[in-house]
Amino acid sequence: MAAEYKCCDSGFFIHIVIIVFLVLFAGMMSGLTLGLMSMSLVDLEVLAKSGTPKDRKHAAKILPVVRKQHLLLCTLLICNAAAMEALPIFLDGLVNAWGAILISVTLILLVGEIIPQSVCSRYGLAIGAALAPVVRVLVWICFPVAFPISKLLDFLLGHGHVALFRRAELKTLVNLHGNEAGKGGELTHDETTIIAGALELTEKTASDAMTPISDTFAIDINAKLDRELMNLILEKGHSRVPVYYEQPTNIIGVVLVKNLLTIHPEDEVPVKGVTIRRIPRVPETMPLYDILNEFQKGHSHMAVVVRQCIKKVEQPSSKSPADNSVMDVRVDIDGEKPPQEKALKAKRSLQKLKSFSNTGNNSYRGTSRSKKWAKDMYSDVLQIDESPLPKLPEEEEAVGIMTMEDVIEELLQEEIFDETDHHYEDS
Repeated sequence: MAAEYKCCDSGFFIHIVIIVFLVLFAGMMSGLTLGLMSMSLVDLEVLAKSGTPKDRKHAAKILPVVRKQHLLLCTLLICNAAAMEALPIFLDGLVNAWGAILISVTLILLVGEIIPQSVCSRYGLAIGAALAPVVRVLVWICFPVAFPISKLLDFLLGHGHVALFRRAELKTLVNLHGNEAGKGGELTHDETTIIAGALELTEKTASDAMTPISDTFAIDINAKLDRELMNLILEKGHSRVPVYYEQPTNIIGVVLVKNLLTIHPEDEVPVKGVTIRRIPRVPETMPLYDILNEFQKGHSHMAVVVRQCIKKVEQPSSKSPADNSVMDVRVDIDGEKPPQEKALKAKRSLQKLKSFSNTGNNSYRGTSRSKKWAKDMYSDVLQIDESPLPKLPEEEEAVGIMTMEDVIEELLQEEIFDETDHHYEDS
C-alpha cells in the first residue's frame, strides 16, 4: 500500500513532467544548434531577398538572431548542457543510479539528439523562425555567461564567418544548377555557359581574344578608293577597316565602311580624304573587362593590341599613369611642334575625353546625351594635315586587332557569325 501510495504521490508526476520537459528542451536546443548554425548569413540574405514569400518571411525572422553567431552558439550549448546535466538528477529520485544513467542516455540519444537534429536539418528554416522569440529570451537569460565566452571566440576566431564562393566554386555551383546536371536545376545550357564565361572573363586578356595582325585586313592611308579596293572592302564584309601608314603594323586609325557609301570609285578618292577615326591601343596583358568598359564608352569598337618590346624609350618622369589611357591613340599629327607642347596638347585632349565620358548620363533615353554626342562627335576623328604621319613607337609593336565582337564571343564562349561569315562558310 505504501509503494502504491508513493507512486500516486504528486511529487512523482512532477518528476515525470520535469524529466519530459528536460528531454524536449535538450532536443530543441540540439536541433536549433544544428539548424541555425548550419545556415550562413549569405544563404539567409539570399533567401530574404530572392526566396519564396514563405522563405523570405522565415529568413527575415532568423537573420537578427543568427547575426551574432558566437553568442547564439554559446546560448544554445549552455542550455543544452544544463538540460542534459539536470536530467540524471531528477531520474535518480525515481530509479537507482544505473537505471538513471541508462534511461537518461537513451532519452538524450534518441529524443534529444537523433530525432531533433534529423527534423531540423530538413525543416530548420521553418522551425528556427517559429522558435526565434524563444531563442531571444534564452539569449537574454544566458547573457551573463554566454557574452564573455562569445567575445573571447570573436577575439580568437573573428566576428563573422561569411562563406563567399570563389570564382571556380561559383562556376561549379552554376553547373550543378543546370538542367543538364540531372539534379533538378532550372538553368539552361546557354545560361550556364554565359555565366561561366562572365566568371572567366576577368582571367582573360587581350591576347586571348585578339586577331593576329597577320590575319587582319587593313588598307594603306595613301591608297586610292578605286573600284578594285572598294570591291575588296565589300568582299571582306567588315563594318570597320583599320588604316595603316607605311607598314601594316603601324595602325593609326579606322574607317567606317558606312562612310564610304557616298564615295564614287571613279573619283579615286584617297583614303586620307575620308573620315578616319582614332583607334585606341591597348596592351596585350589588359583584362577583357577593362577593354569592354572602354568599348562601352562609344569612342571605338576596335582596338590595336600592342606588345612592349625589350628596347624601351625613356618616358618623361612627369607623365602620370592616367595619361596612358586606352583612348590615348598616341598619334602625333603636329610633327613640327616641340615634344613638350605635343605632350601638353595630348594630355588636354585626353582630359577632355575623360570629362566627357564621366559626366555623360548613363541612360540611353532623352536628348541630353544626344546633344553631348553631337557636340563632341569630332573629338575622336583623326585630324590629318600636310605634316608627316608618325610611326609606331619603338618600344611597342602591334600584334593584333580586337573588336567588341571578340569580347562578346569570349563572354558567350561561342563564335558569332554574321551574314558574311555564313556566306563564306557555306561556300
